[in-house]
Amino acid sequence: MARDPDTIQRDIEQARDALASTLDQLGTKANPKKLVDDATSSVKSKFDDPRVKAALIGVGVLVAVLVVRRIFR
Repeated sequence: MARDPDTIQRDIEQARDALASTLDQLGTKANPKKLVDDATSSVKSKFDDPRVKAALIGVGVLVAVLVVRRIFR
């Protein structure tokens, strides 16, 4: 059964609007500045964890000790 041209036109416009909305959402999600900001805030929140701070301090002290040992050998 053939469809009415007005119905087809409405379907096309709805599909076009849905596609435009989807592209806008993808553009927002894939914005490089937003990605960098999200990654930066994620890293900062990881470094605020006391366990991570303690581990990094421990690694820093170990590296310093090894460098000092290497210099005085």
